[in-house]
Amino acid sequence: MTPLLKLHQGTLAAILASLVCLLFVTSLFIGSNPLPVWQAARESLLDTPTVIGLIFSEIRLPRALIALVTGATLGLAGAAMQGLLRNPLASPGLIGSASGAALGAVGMLYFGFGTLLPLAVPMGGMAGALLATFLVYLMAGREAGSLTLILAGVAINALALAMISLLLNLAPSPYAVREIVLWMMGSIANHSMHDFWTMLPGVLLGWLMLLGTGRSLDALTLGEETASTMGISLVVLRWRIFLAVALSVGSAVSITGSIGFVGLVVPHLLRPLVGYQPSRLLLGSALGGAALLLAADIATRLFPAGTDIKVGVLTSLVGAPFFLYLILKSRRYQL
Repeated sequence: MTPLLKLHQGTLAAILASLVCLLFVTSLFIGSNPLPVWQAARESLLDTPTVIGLIFSEIRLPRALIALVTGATLGLAGAAMQGLLRNPLASPGLIGSASGAALGAVGMLYFGFGTLLPLAVPMGGMAGALLATFLVYLMAGREAGSLTLILAGVAINALALAMISLLLNLAPSPYAVREIVLWMMGSIANHSMHDFWTMLPGVLLGWLMLLGTGRSLDALTLGEETASTMGISLVVLRWRIFLAVALSVGSAVSITGSIGFVGLVVPHLLRPLVGYQPSRLLLGSALGGAALLLAADIATRLFPAGTDIKVGVLTSLVGAPFFLYLILKSRRYQL
């Protein structure tokens, strides 16, 4: 890393926050028909909102808010996981939280609870994420090393994906299969403010649990033994981050469906700009994740009318080649 690449934390945060604000306003404007944002915002507050006021409050605003919060959650969780496991290829789904959330939500859809109870799918997602995280920690053991935790996470992810495939295979109707498959593609569209308020408590609780972990993650870069001599309890730190990731990612994914690679790509791109310091990477990754998902959601609306591209598909199309590049890059350094 050259010193020129490193930015002051305040400067980087200001740049990313400005980008997020710009993309957020653009997200409110862009659609099948451009929306006069300020006029629509004013008219949405009237006792009898106009058509553009309803479009703003019921469609554009919840979509932009969910994209912002979900992207920030995935970016923040990815930075925390990479710092904890000291692995730049780690992601929020590595400990099974994302796949567990998907299994819980798909289970609710399969058994029809999603149509009976509005909160069934998000609650199933949160429960699945927490259960998967608990099973990973139970399999790995209290004093497990990072490699053991990663292997346990891979096993739980494989089990969750196998169970989802089984539910798809046993689905009672083509409509049920379509509903499950479309949910798994990941989408920010067709959500209401009710969905946003549903996901928000779990997300905010996860964010609060990650506050103050920066110093411990910085100490962990020196090695587990050195961090222990500095008074860092590795067991407590792991539980804290695992629960935070499970709550925040589970809450977000249960509403949006599976959205991959945001938590992998964003921290990796921003790491050189913060001097490879985990504590400084947390805020930057949250802002970067929000910017990336807002941009991806805007991009899905630029396709021709009638083309329904899911945002999860778009992030995977971008993230998968980037992941392969990281693998090839790491191999080159090992040779």
